[in-house]
Amino acid sequence: MSPKVTTELQAGVYTITLADPGNRNALSRQLTRELMAAMDRVDTDDEIRVVVLTNEGSVFCAGADLSERSDDDRPDPADSDENENADPLGFFGRIRRSPKPWVGKINGHAVAGGLGLAAATDISVAVETAKMGFSEVRIGVAPAIISVICLPKMRASEASEAFLRGNRFPATEAARLGLVNYALPADEVDAKVDEIVADLVLGGPRALAASKQLVNDVPTMPFDQGMAWASKLSGSLFESDEGQEGMKSYLEKRTPRWVPGD
Repeated sequence: MSPKVTTELQAGVYTITLADPGNRNALSRQLTRELMAAMDRVDTDDEIRVVVLTNEGSVFCAGADLSERSDDDRPDPADSDENENADPLGFFGRIRRSPKPWVGKINGHAVAGGLGLAAATDISVAVETAKMGFSEVRIGVAPAIISVICLPKMRASEASEAFLRGNRFPATEAARLGLVNYALPADEVDAKVDEIVADLVLGGPRALAASKQLVNDVPTMPFDQGMAWASKLSGSLFESDEGQEGMKSYLEKRTPRWVPGD
């Protein structure tokens, strides 16, 4: 059985590629298991500083593999190991909770859960020719799980239109809606991703994790609680070995020790 996900680690950058173009990189049980396994390495390998999630073929991800959702091909509920390892929902939370920054290099169309996967990354660059959309209503379901990822990025009126119409829109519109950061010509995507990654590897690992936590958690807190929590976090960062190294390297005009080499 050929792999549906491939990985490569180079100079602190871990590239995860969805590699099932014949099935439009749909979230099959095999692809999901392999994606979760790649995420396991992200969480445990200190050499990994930044993750780039990308794809082979003209489709980044078509969402759920509908052939595996039919009555004839549902997994046996008793097969708990398979269900746990192929959970199509778990990786959204894994990306959000990961202490490491995830960059989406969206080299193709992204619909339904595929758009949710693109939106789950911390910073995303899409090829402007990609089509995106929430197509769930057209097959009699709703974008329920990915709404948790996408709604905080969108205005309510625009989310209503996108969810209810189920139409596809260009990547430039997805960028305007806040679902991706950039929509660029194909020949500019790699350079933009490289630029973003070059910035990310300069950040301290703990500082990057804390910055992700700020973005995800502070908006959910009342003002006073947020200020108290952020103040405590700030103090711990300044006092940490990483914070001390960062300040010393700045004053000494040298590269911090955490920046990976070639």
